[in-house]
Amino acid sequence: MENPFQKIYDEAHRQWPRFPDVVVLPDGHGGWIVDRLPAWVAAWSDEAVDALAGRPLVDALDGAAEAIAPVIAAVHATGQVVRDYCLEFSDVRGRTRGILVHAERVDRYPGAAGAAVFLRLHDVTDAITVQRGTSDLAPYHGLVARSRAMAEVFRKIERYAPVDMPVVITGETGTGKELVARAIHDRSPRRQKAFVALNCSAISSDLLESELFGHERGAFTGAVRTHRGLFEQADGGTIFLDEIGEMGIATQAKLLRVLESGALARVGGEQEMTVDVRIVAATNVPLELAVGLKRFRADLYHRLSVLRIHLPPLRERPEDIPLLVDHFLTELNQKYGKQIVRLTQDAARLVEQYEWPGNVRELRNALQRVYVETDSPIIGRAAFDEWIEERKALAPGHWNLEAASALAGLVPNPFERLALPPPAAATYLPALSPPHHAKPRSLDEDDIRRAFHQAGGNATRAAELLGVHKATLYRRMKHLGLDRHALEA
Repeated sequence: MENPFQKIYDEAHRQWPRFPDVVVLPDGHGGWIVDRLPAWVAAWSDEAVDALAGRPLVDALDGAAEAIAPVIAAVHATGQVVRDYCLEFSDVRGRTRGILVHAERVDRYPGAAGAAVFLRLHDVTDAITVQRGTSDLAPYHGLVARSRAMAEVFRKIERYAPVDMPVVITGETGTGKELVARAIHDRSPRRQKAFVALNCSAISSDLLESELFGHERGAFTGAVRTHRGLFEQADGGTIFLDEIGEMGIATQAKLLRVLESGALARVGGEQEMTVDVRIVAATNVPLELAVGLKRFRADLYHRLSVLRIHLPPLRERPEDIPLLVDHFLTELNQKYGKQIVRLTQDAARLVEQYEWPGNVRELRNALQRVYVETDSPIIGRAAFDEWIEERKALAPGHWNLEAASALAGLVPNPFERLALPPPAAATYLPALSPPHHAKPRSLDEDDIRRAFHQAGGNATRAAELLGVHKATLYRRMKHLGLDRHALEA
């Protein structure tokens, strides 16, 4: 008899995060039986190659079983959904492994007396090298992180690199979008060919087309020789187009043709040529908004946005800051021959609590500055005093009240978490009212949904708009039964 859930299960490999790689059932003796087995388990254990339905979890999932079992038990007992939970474990050969786990209970499953637990497991071992016994992770193609959010970025890099499709990388300025693009290239079959990068906002629209597609001699005033464009230079490799949202409409049309057919012609030329180039694009503004404003072609948007990677801002992954500080200090020591080993506790606390609107780039620049001005092996909090005063002066509102009002709720106050007052003239006008007097119990579901919508799915900004602490917002959401991940999406 055909399993009535077969069609549902067939969706398992196409719809994240709803459907599983693995289905496990309680065996009545405190253990778990595997009903379905993911194909990649064979890569972890030779013994798992022949694993079939009905085998114990410990046999089928190698060393992962011990790490996953408590998660399965908790989900089965409480019904709570677990999302993107990063686990580290050792396989039977003693090798360190990493997986991202999504687990949820299904109360009716064919062949089971009770509930089953559906698991979606993603192997992120190649993306993060875990040094057991320490808190450090080896840099991944220049990206230094240990947060779950960045583990998901690394997982997507590993998943997307081998497939020859366009990728759009989104994220604020300074989050490392070019590093992600280079990582995709370096992990792809194109890694032996050229990686070419261009910032579309750093060049005038008149010259951008020539820079991308090349030009023939005499095509315009000053074209004294034939120029090979970046697409020709990147033939067989990858081209990275940063700030693609700044590209002019006319150039977008030619880019669309390259994406669809690989064909292009130099400016002033009549002969077409064919190139084989993978396009990775980046933007710090929503392309959807640009499409709505008629500044970006809808057909190009749909052609580019096949695969997407979002880089979270540094303020949303503060656990990565100590790791980045150590990494940058090590780099500076190697370059300048000093031996500055760490920050004092006060300095470390300041660095971890600051919002970093400039993200990793701003953190690196701040450390470079205090590094140069420090002679002792430890950097104290006083070393940041001058830098703090400058940042206060640059806070939105101190120098432009109109800009502060326009950006209210969109630009976070970088001093929010510091024990430092923001500039006296700074004003952050929320888009919801009454923000400063809202109490937890006065927040209803509509308020919270509207705040998340206006904040672009960012919980910290949504709390600012509502005039409450982030923890208060989460408590109210829990009381109302609202799912944070659904709201952020």
